[in-house]
Amino acid sequence: MRFIAAPWRWRFITGADKRPGCVFCRAVAAPNEAESLVVHVGRRFFVLLNRYPYATGHLMIAPIAHVDSPERIAPAESLEMWELLHTAMAAIRREFSPDGFNVGMNVGGAAGAGIKDHCHLHLVPRWQGDANFMAVVGETRVMSYDLEEVYRRLRRAFGTADPAGSPAPVEEKS
Repeated sequence: MRFIAAPWRWRFITGADKRPGCVFCRAVAAPNEAESLVVHVGRRFFVLLNRYPYATGHLMIAPIAHVDSPERIAPAESLEMWELLHTAMAAIRREFSPDGFNVGMNVGGAAGAGIKDHCHLHLVPRWQGDANFMAVVGETRVMSYDLEEVYRRLRRAFGTADPAGSPAPVEEKS
């Protein structure tokens, strides 16, 4: 019998990563620290990697303001979220060449929001034949890349400065 291990999930399962306050507010308060996993900060929204991703490159787009529902964001301001979605999809396509995406938002605990007090939009890259069944059958996710490598590649793709403060190099993909 073969086993697939996902030891990095143990911190999530046991709640060892839980800290007081809002995970999104903490992340955007320290966006240049690699620990925050923030790949880009805009005027009113920011983009960060999901620490417990459903797939390689799973990003979230959240308002900088601590807001629990998108209806509390002025429509004109929410346009930036959709602009960042376009930018994020292009960055993920360049870096990881997915075959498709799942895009969605769970608003409130009854809708499945794991973090119900700070709304956020999920962008999950998908590939034909990906191992998404593992989450259902084995309560395990299969990742092709290390989270830190995904972070570096997507910060570069967004043109965001690296955590040390120097501009991120942008490489042409062949």
